Amino acid sequence: MDKKDPGLLVVTAPEGEAKVLLHTCCAPCSSAIIECLMHSGITPTIYYCNPNIYPEEEYLIRKNECSRYAESLGLEIVDADYDHKKWLEAVRGLEGEPERGGRCLQCFRFRLDQAAGYAAEHGFRVLTTTLASSRWKSLAQINEAGCWAVSRHPAVLWWDRNWRKDGLQERRSQIIKEYGFYNQQYCGCEFSIRTLSF
Repeated sequence: MDKKDPGLLVVTAPEGEAKVLLHTCCAPCSSAIIECLMHSGITPTIYYCNPNIYPEEEYLIRKNECSRYAESLGLEIVDADYDHKKWLEAVRGLEGEPERGGRCLQCFRFRLDQAAGYAAEHGFRVLTTTLASSRWKSLAQINEAGCWAVSRHPAVLWWDRNWRKDGLQERRSQIIKEYGFYNQQYCGCEFSIRTLSF
């Protein structure tokens, strides 16, 4: 990738698409990615689909922070339904799995399948996710889930970019401070509270 200016990464979406559907897990993870996309002439629509987050109060805090950031940039944010019960059914039998285990893969599949379905229904050719910015997540699992999701919605392409690289982590830290974002201390689900504290 080349850079127009020092510290400002320029990326190109698959097939040169000028708009993407960005599945977003939280404002801290999405902040530098959104800035990078916009700097690159790509307009992201933020798709907030995180029924894994527990409790609902935590979900609302994270959603509101994403909405605040989107509104400050004039971007559209789509709020998918919060159905934690349905998510629990999707990961049933995997509750005891460790972080980065089978439960996380199934969680990614569940959320990215919804995102790919929305993309297909609303004319988005490209889907990517801010999950790929977190050092706590397995990139291999995220990409496996993304590829699986778009295979069910053939009109949609999966953008498997590693959003941790090229200075985006450092810029993320700066934006968190600039906006005073709420920065959560666990991934989202009740099982991650039990097994991993960030």
